[in-house]
Amino acid sequence: MESILTSIKKMLGIREDYESFDADIIMHINSVFMILSQLGVGPPDGFSIKDKSVTWDEYLPDSDEEKLSAVKSYMGQKVRMLFDPPTSSIVLECMNRITNELEWRLMTQAEMEDK
Repeated sequence: MESILTSIKKMLGIREDYESFDADIIMHINSVFMILSQLGVGPPDGFSIKDKSVTWDEYLPDSDEEKLSAVKSYMGQKVRMLFDPPTSSIVLECMNRITNELEWRLMTQAEMEDK
């Protein structure tokens, strides 16, 4: 299964072997995991990573591909906005709309799974 850190770095356009920003990216990833936990997504006790050894399968072990894809997209967008926000207000607004929709859909899915 794919490394969480590596996949997010790829979404940010950062090579896997370039580690200068890893601590910052990990901090942002863990912040987004806190948000996801509050939305009801992922392990009930929360989740965090320390390095590239942690995989998506460890975060959502029995998840279907659609949910995992949505979580990855959400994580990538949120980390991008925290790590390297766009300078254009139009692009920022578009990114905010996308993350808001993904957030709503993930929360709705989590609520449906709890029933």
